[in-house]
Amino acid sequence: MENEEMYQLLIKMKEGDEQAFHRVYDATFQDVYRTVSFLVDHKQDREDVMNEIYMQMWTSLANYDTNRPFQFWLHGLVIRQVQRFRVKSWRRFRIFERIRSFSHEESYLDEHTALMDGTNQMISQSIRKLTDKQRTVIIFRFYHDYTLEEIATLLDIPLGTVKSRYHAGLQALRKYLGNLPLERMEKINDY
Repeated sequence: MENEEMYQLLIKMKEGDEQAFHRVYDATFQDVYRTVSFLVDHKQDREDVMNEIYMQMWTSLANYDTNRPFQFWLHGLVIRQVQRFRVKSWRRFRIFERIRSFSHEESYLDEHTALMDGTNQMISQSIRKLTDKQRTVIIFRFYHDYTLEEIATLLDIPLGTVKSRYHAGLQALRKYLGNLPLERMEKINDY
């Protein structure tokens, strides 16, 4: 979708046009879902997070500064909703832990989802092994081509912290992937 067309749809959305919302949703859903798939393990949780993201987009569009890129603003919503989900999950985990010992569920790595579209499965599995903080930085760097400065702005953390997580994530990926050169990883992730 062209930027001008998106801009017109956003203006209509601000005026309460539900059809414009549906068109923006259709234009952005796949990209947002892929990002959420990397950051949230379970399919049901992803759907909950997706619902929250688009509800938040509808209710907070008045706060969107049309001078800034819409995609960047939307990714800000994504990361805030994923972080909110993690906080809720952690609280639930602590409650369940008190009741019984936590049993680790198998991951859903063999599940065919949008996560696997155009992405090498070996790299996807390695990315899942990263810490949540490292994974977030790696996803926004490699899948959305944000600079480290933009990621720092998006996550509202210092640039040095982003660099630290980025380099630690890359080291871990190289370890998991057998020292796969960075250029190879970028080529595989090209979409």
